Amino acid sequence: LSHPGLRRLLTTAALGEETLASASSSSDSDTGGASPPPRKKHRASAAEGAGESGDSTVATGLSGVVLGLATTSPHHQATSAIHFNRTLVNNLSGNNMQSNGAGQDSELSCLNSAQNGESSSAGGTHFNGLLVSTNNGNSVGTNNGAGPGSGTSTASGSEVSSMKKKKRLSQSEEDVIRLIGQHLHGLGLNQTVDLLMQESGCRLEHTSATKFRNNVMEGEWEKAENDLNELRALMHSPNAIVRMKFLLLQQKYLEYLEDGKVLEALQVLRGELTPLKYNTDRIHVLSGYLMCSHAEDLRAKAEWDGKGANSRCRLLDKLQTYLPPSVMLPPRRLQTLLRQAVELQRDRCLYHNTKLDSSLDSVSLLLDHVCSRKQFPCYTQQILTEHCNEVWFCKFSNNGTKLATGSKDTTVIIWQVDPESHQLKLLRTLEGHAYGVSYLAWSPDDAYLIACGPDDCSELWLWNVQTGELRTKMSQSHEDSLTSVAWNPDGKRFVTGGQRGQFYQCDLDGNLLDSWEGVRVQCLWCVGDGRTVLASDTHQRIRGYNFEDLTDRNIVQEDHPIMSFTVSKNGRLALLNVATQGVHLWDLQDRVLVRKYQGVTQGFYTIHSCFGGHNEDFIASGSEDHKVYIWHRRSELPIAELTGHTRTVNCVSWNPAIPGLMASASDDGTVRVWGPAPFLDTQVVDGLNENCSNMDS
Repeated sequence: LSHPGLRRLLTTAALGEETLASASSSSDSDTGGASPPPRKKHRASAAEGAGESGDSTVATGLSGVVLGLATTSPHHQATSAIHFNRTLVNNLSGNNMQSNGAGQDSELSCLNSAQNGESSSAGGTHFNGLLVSTNNGNSVGTNNGAGPGSGTSTASGSEVSSMKKKKRLSQSEEDVIRLIGQHLHGLGLNQTVDLLMQESGCRLEHTSATKFRNNVMEGEWEKAENDLNELRALMHSPNAIVRMKFLLLQQKYLEYLEDGKVLEALQVLRGELTPLKYNTDRIHVLSGYLMCSHAEDLRAKAEWDGKGANSRCRLLDKLQTYLPPSVMLPPRRLQTLLRQAVELQRDRCLYHNTKLDSSLDSVSLLLDHVCSRKQFPCYTQQILTEHCNEVWFCKFSNNGTKLATGSKDTTVIIWQVDPESHQLKLLRTLEGHAYGVSYLAWSPDDAYLIACGPDDCSELWLWNVQTGELRTKMSQSHEDSLTSVAWNPDGKRFVTGGQRGQFYQCDLDGNLLDSWEGVRVQCLWCVGDGRTVLASDTHQRIRGYNFEDLTDRNIVQEDHPIMSFTVSKNGRLALLNVATQGVHLWDLQDRVLVRKYQGVTQGFYTIHSCFGGHNEDFIASGSEDHKVYIWHRRSELPIAELTGHTRTVNCVSWNPAIPGLMASASDDGTVRVWGPAPFLDTQVVDGLNENCSNMDS
């Protein structure tokens, strides 16, 4: 009865009973007819009751019942009034319990009581133009289509849903929300972050970590040290506190020095950093900064950004690595994950052959990374036919601007690569190699080119590429066989040898500097240290020879003859063409066989393979079945087979500066230049005779 709407509506009901009783007595005494009930009074009461939230339904129902009673007989009016009062109390009780958060069982109980009062039916009853219908416990009143005259007798859907317990987020969902929050915070959208954390019920980072972050960014070093004590209990490694404190004090020391507070900096060094007994070598370096004459000198020697937000942000990045991610997320964690995802997609892309860009701005995060095969160098762009006999070797210069080809026709042709169209033009022809040219080697600066002949050739030619002049024609003995050569990284020396046991180190004038007796050399390579030379020999192995201390060691051992080999730019991997076996990839550092590539036909011909593409992710080799095979370095099956040559493909060279350009030399007397598909209609490209067979696995 304390509910104001309940009191008002009960008063209205009481007035209704008085009026009905008066009407009944008037009817008994006066048979001339009953006077109509005061309808305006009841409507006013109903409207008054509708002024309170939660009572409008009952008030409207009251009006409808009273108006209906006015059209019935006096006996029915009295009986219905009793039922109406019981229904009214039950409805109000149910509505009040629901609004006070009563349970669902109580709500259903109240609704059942209202239905038992016979004041309405499931199908709805018309009372003088008002429709009162009960639909799952919700009473809706409509006044002649003029609009809703009441609300629902139960709480609205939004109120019910808000009372329900929020769905508990999974750990992965919480992690995603925190990652998004950290990213938004880095963009300066702090209000958005606060709203996200409030609505999700998550916490971006521990409160102690937040205090710690703010104190570090504001340069409150004493407070930051106190925060470390609070964070101690949250950390997995107790030694991490010492390291974090050392980093804090180091920043404090450097900022004092930059501000010219030498005494304060000295106190930090002696009284705070040194007692930690951690990284004494670094402390000695820090003490040397006391001698810096000005701030610029300090920043240069310390490789430090100086006092301010930049250096403190870098400090926080270092400090965060010691904190568990549940306490404080690693710096820029979302960007790191996205970058890793992009790199993984690139690594899995069989045809990705463009420069790697670590920036996320260069890619779309809305689509998966896909490279088309038409962007790959597996279409014939040019056929060079200037040689008149078998072409045994081809090699691009180190800067990618020239191509050298050697042939059985005793000539070497230098081709110029157009930087725009990537078309090759004949630059000059070097003649006089009586036995033919089976091997070529560019000097590190591309100024010189060395040409070697086949097994029965005892001579070696060293050409000046710019002038076309022969600088050196070397021959130690007519019994020599100089079939292979390799430049020392300094560009002032080279090594050469052959299968008759010769192994020499010479200068640019052909003077003999060192020799190694009894080594039957098949192929040579100089290691980047400038001391070690790798040589494959007739014992199916590759050994390392040190010309300074005259030591040698075994590095690779195969079961079949090694016809040729080449080494990656970083000196870690070696690519071997093994007789009757094919192409093998070896790790020279671990001395293990990494992979055997399938598809190529390799007999006892000398076939030269190569690394290529950006980051040398690809491998290409000629084959005795007239094809060029290309593999992704991590895949044993070929990703492309290039057809077009009509005889054995002896050598393949990938342009080191233009990853979409490759050349192959064949016994058919031609050199083919391979590149991406031309800008033709798809049907035309697919119908090219020089096609690229897709061998994806």
